[in-house]
Amino acid sequence: MATAHENYIDGEWIESESGDTFEVHNPAAPDETIASYQQSSAADAVEAVDAAVDAQDEWAATPGPERGRILRQAGMILADRKDELTTVLVEEEGKARPEAAGEVQRAIDIFHYFAGKASDLGGTMKASSSRDTTLYTRKEPVGVAALITPWNYPIAIPAWKLAPALAAGNSVVINPASAAPGVVLAVTEALDKAGLPAGVLNVVTGPGSEVGNEFITSEGTDAVSFTGSGQVGELVYDQATDAGKRVQTEMGGKNPTLVTDSADPAEAAEIVATGGFGTTGQSCTACSRAVVHEDVYDEFVDELVDAAEAIDIGPGVDHEMGPQVSADELESTLEYIDIARDEGATVAAGGGQPTGEAVETGHFVKPTVLTDVENDDTIACEEVFGPVVAVIKVSDFDEGVHVANDVEYGLSASVVTDDHTEAKQFIDKAEAGVVKVNEKTTGLELHVPFGGFKRSSSETWREQGDEGLEFYTIEKTVYDNH
Repeated sequence: MATAHENYIDGEWIESESGDTFEVHNPAAPDETIASYQQSSAADAVEAVDAAVDAQDEWAATPGPERGRILRQAGMILADRKDELTTVLVEEEGKARPEAAGEVQRAIDIFHYFAGKASDLGGTMKASSSRDTTLYTRKEPVGVAALITPWNYPIAIPAWKLAPALAAGNSVVINPASAAPGVVLAVTEALDKAGLPAGVLNVVTGPGSEVGNEFITSEGTDAVSFTGSGQVGELVYDQATDAGKRVQTEMGGKNPTLVTDSADPAEAAEIVATGGFGTTGQSCTACSRAVVHEDVYDEFVDELVDAAEAIDIGPGVDHEMGPQVSADELESTLEYIDIARDEGATVAAGGGQPTGEAVETGHFVKPTVLTDVENDDTIACEEVFGPVVAVIKVSDFDEGVHVANDVEYGLSASVVTDDHTEAKQFIDKAEAGVVKVNEKTTGLELHVPFGGFKRSSSETWREQGDEGLEFYTIEKTVYDNH
């Protein structure tokens, strides 16, 4: 029987006001129900915000080292449950088990990292022009933080929002994506067990159109952090700024890897395949465009096709690449492939759904390589969010840089080259928040800032590391005349 989950409000596990629920199904076997969750409404969100407001002052007054001890203990509890949470992630989101295990470990590491940072939060002493005045700054929490998180990294992204918010002394309300909310509730259980005071964290499942909207517009919330699609993120940004809130949005990407004529085609293909087909292409930093010099184009395409066709597709529990998260996501990916065909692209690999006993019922799609793609084709401009790489031929390095930048997104970009001068030029010219040399576009260490340029981000505050803490704190200048 599927597990039934409740909301977490003011330190209690409770049903939604209506009592309605929704089910989450295994994307590798859609007839299999994994769990049910509360189909909450704005009324439940109001209750959560009220609890967070009531808890805020006491949590802000809690010493940083004590907040850090709770985060560290929560990380240890998550580590003890790593295998269990990995299974939940595989079953709800569809990731291959090694990818899921890596994501759970990242969440554990994030909690340990910000546990240490909680003790370092302070301020700076400044020299005063008066002999009788001590002049200094101090960092204080912003207040109540509203977090709206996506399904594609359902534990890592909530962790890198939640941990710094709590470390800085904010209370939190969170609305996890309905496709895979189970791991967020597991994080909540860990924090509860670790001793987090009632009301400091409140989790409400259900549609973002109701729950998330109430979090964004409520007078009780002070900051909004959103990760998701560009269309929704721009609406969130407008709503939050209109309400006078601090806001941070991280949205889509159309991430290029530029392959120069000095690159080894086999090495470049491996880098692109890992970045484009890993996590079933369901990553905002996935490589979706390979911009390739004409001198190595043919050999690169052959190598990339071989890499795509060698991937073992099936349920994430025991295969290399799992399904897409839902029927809608699968349909969208297949539709983009059809559009690319209609606009003149050639399907060099993949292009449809796989066959066989292991994949006969799930939301599976073949890793797809598209060639003969023009820079203004739909497949070269719009985010697909599936394992699809469009290969674009260019005649020289400068044209390659232009093509890499010639989209409305700017999240991640990489270059594969043996020419250090080209590498430096790409770093200087790439219009992306993350730039890599001879590496895949995906993956980021947890202590460095993450965020995009152009339509990929609100370009306000970055996430992760010290910069991640900045979003959740506000500076106060103190003149102490003694």
